[in-house]
Parts: sequence; C-alpha cells; structure tokens
Amino acid sequence: MTPAINSAKRANIKFIVHEYDHDPAVESYGMEAATKLGVDSGRVFKTLVVALDNRDLAVAVLPVSTQLDLKLFAKAMGTKKVTMASKTVVQRTTGYVVGGVSPVGQRKKLRTVIDISASKYNTIYVSAGRRGLEIELSPDDLGSLTNGEFKAISK
Repeated sequence: MTPAINSAKRANIKFIVHEYDHDPAVESYGMEAATKLGVDSGRVFKTLVVALDNRDLAVAVLPVSTQLDLKLFAKAMGTKKVTMASKTVVQRTTGYVVGGVSPVGQRKKLRTVIDISASKYNTIYVSAGRRGLEIELSPDDLGSLTNGEFKAISK
C-alpha cells in the first residue's frame, strides 16, 4: 500500500487501483498510464509541484495531455510568478519519486489546484504513489482528499 491508497481508504471513498507494467525507458509517465490502461488521456491527470514567488510550494493536477500554464497557475495562487520545483524538493516534500507523485497522501500538505477539466468526468486517474500504479476516483473525492480548488490551469 502507498500513502495515497491508505489516505483514500481512511477517507472511506470509492476508488479503484489500477496497476500496469511500467517501462523505465518511457519519456511521459502519464501518457504511458493512459495508453497501458486504455483510458482517454484527458482523464489521466499528472501531479506537478510548483514553487511560488514567496518560496511556498503548491500542487497542480492537470491532464497528462496538456501543459501547465504557469501564468494561469500563478493567478490561481494569487502570486505574480511561479516556477517548477526541483526533483529533489519534490521528492523531499511529497515523499514520492518523480513520475509517481500522487496528489493524495503527500508527506507535507500543500495547497492544491485541480484543472477544471476534471469536473466533466465521473472519474479520473491520478498516480497512486508509484510508477505503474494509478488510482481512479471521482474529481469531487480528489478535491476533498487534497482540499483542492478547481480552476483552469492548463493549455
């Protein structure tokens, strides 16, 4: 079990864990998940950790088929500028390895924004805390587990 799965269990929400054989040579972990699970890439969401201009960190959850719009994310955070956090900071702060970062069950609770596109699906997929493992849950449950806000943050 991963911290993400344990958090979902403790919250008593409905979820399904999906496992697939991860290829370490693949460049896009999220697109790999969509392909191997046979799911539309708009329903598979990646988790990015972003550094705000005041040095705080925040989490962006967005479809793997899109890119984070740094200007929209900065606006959502109420700050002027954001940058991507380094791999070392991401791993130390979340407790997860890059490519397997889940928005759920992170070591340190960070402010989270989920792309508004998640709202159009009954369920979405996010990392369950390691490469090759996804958790399927409702966007509302993801929002509850992360105290996440839904805003437009991708392009």
